Amino acid sequence: MAKNTPKEYRNQVMYSVFVRNHSEEGTFEAVRRDLERIKGLGVDIIWLMPIHPIGVKARKGTVGSPYAISDYRAVNPDYGTLADFQRLVDDIHRLGMKCIIDVVYNHTSPDSWLLAHHPEWFYRRADGSFGNHVGDWSDIVDLDYANPGLWEYQIETLKYWASMVDGFRCDVAPLVPLDFWLRAREAVETVRPGCIWLAESVEPEFIRFAREQGITALSDSEIFQAFDVSYEYDIYQDFMDYLDGKRSLSRYAQAIDRQEAMYPDNYVKLRYLENHDRLRAAASIPGEAALLNWTAFLYFQKGMTLLYGGQEVSCSHWPDLFEKDPVDWTAGPDRSEQLRRLYRLKQHPLLTHSSYCVSARPGDILYAVHQAGGRQLVGIFSMKGNQGLVEVEAPDGRYPNLADGGQVEVKFGRVSCQGRPVIFESATPGRA
Repeated sequence: MAKNTPKEYRNQVMYSVFVRNHSEEGTFEAVRRDLERIKGLGVDIIWLMPIHPIGVKARKGTVGSPYAISDYRAVNPDYGTLADFQRLVDDIHRLGMKCIIDVVYNHTSPDSWLLAHHPEWFYRRADGSFGNHVGDWSDIVDLDYANPGLWEYQIETLKYWASMVDGFRCDVAPLVPLDFWLRAREAVETVRPGCIWLAESVEPEFIRFAREQGITALSDSEIFQAFDVSYEYDIYQDFMDYLDGKRSLSRYAQAIDRQEAMYPDNYVKLRYLENHDRLRAAASIPGEAALLNWTAFLYFQKGMTLLYGGQEVSCSHWPDLFEKDPVDWTAGPDRSEQLRRLYRLKQHPLLTHSSYCVSARPGDILYAVHQAGGRQLVGIFSMKGNQGLVEVEAPDGRYPNLADGGQVEVKFGRVSCQGRPVIFESATPGRA
């Protein structure tokens, strides 16, 4: 974990925007017009997926992946001009939010400005041709960080954008050397003090695969030296295995618990039910009751919450990365009111500084607790909408249910779970 990472990032919500697909228009200006609504959901940080021009050579699909970048120092003309981008960022700031942009530093498109002007900065295969280490990424070529000149160029590019935005989401960050990220963080701090650094970390299986191929692949323990926030791909498979019926809920709870002991005291994980590389939550979590509980648990978790544009209206369609595929804003049901209430919960001080533990209870119920200073925040989440009595470690009494504004009663050390999320604050056991 970066030594100066503030724990207050755990109280924040990030909203991911794919500019091309956010609207029929697919422009910076269309996103700008939607900012008031996004802010109203309870959002602190807007993450714009890559804003740069997309390569034409070896392009996948009609319009190509935004992660096959042809020029790091320009904006995609399909989205608008640099002035349009700056106007968008200015309005994000006016509304009290921050803006981060995607940094894709492992690779470029095969027809990038960088390859044309500095071919010596790129990876070459044994036959001398340009290529990449991961075969199915056929629309990109890898950079080679053995070249000091590349480091200087990339860091200067970061400083250029840091004069406008508040941070960076770094694509496949583990494939770029740790020393580069450490140096980049130090340099950018001179331009943007408190810059936000989010790492797209990778799954344990990918790390093993890469290392077998002799490729740099940083673990979360390494990533956390340079970054403030990291993806939770270290436990994502446990989450999906539970949804797919391959593993128990206990396995997933144990995976979360391990994070609390493995990482530094100020660790911040990016918590999500979906992102642009994974299935929509409304598609992978069947049933309204289950989705209601998983959404509440998402906000209750220790870490920063991620929403992917369209999640608030329960979109189930996974947007295409390679085609124009606008979000269906009428997909429904609309979860905006739940998100606004949960955002208020997200500001609770026990979500900032606490000891966090999660366990599975009978009936596919997760029981989670944040505890500090003689107080606790208790969460009961019925992951399949089941009803039942749940044993709790809290004094008997009535408490406000912070999940929905109702009341929850603890009687004889039990709470009646009606299939909806329950969140309440109480004294810790023995401190009533």
